[in-house]
Amino acid sequence: MDLEVSGNAALVTASSSGLGKGSARALAREGANVVICGRDEERLDEAAAELDALGDGRVHGIQADLTRKSDVEALVEATVEEFGGLDHLITSAGGPPSGSFLDMDDDDWYESYDQLVMSLVWALRAAHPHLVESDAGSVVTVTSTSVREVIDGLVLSNAVRRTVIGIVKTLSREWGPDVRVNAVLPGAHETSRIEELVEQAVERGEYDSYEDGVADWGVGLPMETIGDPNAFGDAVAFLASPRAAFITGVSLPIDGGRMRS
Repeated sequence: MDLEVSGNAALVTASSSGLGKGSARALAREGANVVICGRDEERLDEAAAELDALGDGRVHGIQADLTRKSDVEALVEATVEEFGGLDHLITSAGGPPSGSFLDMDDDDWYESYDQLVMSLVWALRAAHPHLVESDAGSVVTVTSTSVREVIDGLVLSNAVRRTVIGIVKTLSREWGPDVRVNAVLPGAHETSRIEELVEQAVERGEYDSYEDGVADWGVGLPMETIGDPNAFGDAVAFLASPRAAFITGVSLPIDGGRMRS
C-alpha cells in the first residue's frame, strides 16, 4: 500500500533507536523527508545514515534533549528550514525510572513530567502553525499501555502518561479537521532496553540464552512473542499518513493482545 507520504516532511523525536527509529524507518522507506533526534551523537549519525539509504527522501539527524524547551523548538524550526514545512509530527520520549510510589521523590515526578508531557506540549505548540498549513497535517504520539492498565513498579509511567492521552483527545477535537491527532500504546517490543534486560538476566543465569529470554517475554501473550519495532513503525506511519484520513483521537494498543481491557 502506498501511504502517500512521499516528499512529505516528518519530525520523529527520540528516534535514534527503539520505537522512534522504527517509526522513522517506515516513513523514510515510503519516501518521506525525516528529521530524527537523539542525545547520543554517534548513534544518531549512524541511524541517520542507515535510514537515509532506505527511500527517495532525505533523513537528517539533530542532537537534542527533549527535556529542554529550546531544543524541542529548535527541532521543529530545523525541520521546517530543512524541508520547507512540516506535515507529520511523531513524538516519542522513552520511559521514566521504574519504582514504587514511595521510591519517588519530587525531582523524579517533575523530571518525568518534563520528559513525557512538556516535551510533547513544546513540540505541539511549535509544530501547530506548520501542520495547519499542510494538506496532510498529523500527529502521532507514542506512549504506553500503562495509560489503560497500570504496570507494577512503574508508578511514574502509570500516572504521568495519562496526561498525554488527555492532550491527544482534546486536540483531536480542537485541531480538527486541519490536523489529526492520535496515540499508540506499545507493549513489549525488542528494543535496546529489552535487549539489555534480557542480556543482564542471561548473565545472572536466569536464562540459558538471549533467545530463551526474549521468548519468555512473550509468554502469556496471544501472539506468543514480543513486538518488532519496525512493524510497530509501520502502524505509526499508517496513522500519520493520508491513508488514515478518517482516524483521529484514537489510542491504539500495539501490544500483541496483552491488555484485557
